Amino acid sequence: MLFSFAIILLAGLAAGYLFEQIRLPALMGMLLAGILIGPYCMNLIGDAVLNISSDLRRIALIIILLRAGFGLKMEDLKKNGRPALLMCFVPAVCEIFGMYLLAPYFFGLSKTDALLLGSVIAAVSPAVIVPHMIQIMEEKYGTKEGIPQMVLAGASADDIFVIVLFSSFLTLAQTGTVELSAFLRIPTSIVSGIAAGILCGWVLSWFFQTFTVSTAKKVMIFFSAAFLLYSAEDLFTGTFGFSGLIAVIAAGMVYAAKLPGQAVEVSSAFSHLWSAAQIFLFVLIGAAVDIRYAAAAGGKAVLLIALVLLFRSFGVLLSTAGTKLTKKERLFCVIAYLPKATVQAAIGAVPLSMGIACGNTILTIAVVSILVTAPLGAFLIDLTYKKLLIKE
Repeated sequence: MLFSFAIILLAGLAAGYLFEQIRLPALMGMLLAGILIGPYCMNLIGDAVLNISSDLRRIALIIILLRAGFGLKMEDLKKNGRPALLMCFVPAVCEIFGMYLLAPYFFGLSKTDALLLGSVIAAVSPAVIVPHMIQIMEEKYGTKEGIPQMVLAGASADDIFVIVLFSSFLTLAQTGTVELSAFLRIPTSIVSGIAAGILCGWVLSWFFQTFTVSTAKKVMIFFSAAFLLYSAEDLFTGTFGFSGLIAVIAAGMVYAAKLPGQAVEVSSAFSHLWSAAQIFLFVLIGAAVDIRYAAAAGGKAVLLIALVLLFRSFGVLLSTAGTKLTKKERLFCVIAYLPKATVQAAIGAVPLSMGIACGNTILTIAVVSILVTAPLGAFLIDLTYKKLLIKE
């Protein structure tokens, strides 16, 4: 396991550095390094690490979610209330609809299988979007209009919405029926996640005000609380859902609002942790990608993804219509909503493992979507945010 950790860190650092030297996002290099050293290429990562890969990715994601919470302010979200809400589901619905129309012609899928494929592909990647939005917020681009805050919040809720749809369409593909009550998980997950996060943030604020605790211990306590919130998702399997992802962000927001000075110190500590965590996150996402499936799909999968992204882009433009945002700012929102990685790596293989006939096709297109949109989206965000957003 230690050898695998060393290989992951060294390969991720080296690849990230090389890509930065050619003015490309380090993320692209880390993803590529993961593919090369992963089980489907050089096979340098041990089974012990691969078996806990999803847990390691969760830890890295929790770090960046806490940083996001520390940087978000409620008044910033209120600036874009309606579009922020629409961004949670309208782009995903448009992309799934595009897949419903196009996938049967490209790969001969049934309409039900096309919906299942759409729900796998439609989720954006918090692992890619959140760190970029935090960087943009720290540099004060678009913050006066609340644009990176809106994208960050919308991307977090987007995942909940899409995963609920995926569960419903998976049941439909297996049994031919769908439980309408499952859709109640969407609002209950969001509301319960916000409530739990507010309570957690308030309790931690009270505790740190009452007792003298070092910054290092605050980080450990926050880690423990975030782990509990995130793992609580597994306890809610029925109609009533819970979003640990939103709960973690809400806890950070409340803590930062009550103790802004302390929040800066804790956030700085998490920033240092993120330097190593991002390597594990993106290298292990790359390691989960079987490049053979992508090669087998050929140009058809790339073309299909490009077309459904047009549907998603229309959904983003629809969500931001009628706002005070300029054309450039709305274009940035479109670009920021392109990357896919985390959810596709997590659920792309589920239909195949459950014996769904089109499972191999779904996995193939999920792999291609990661390879195409994660580096492309990250590159375009880095390339355009200073040109499209106004610096505060």
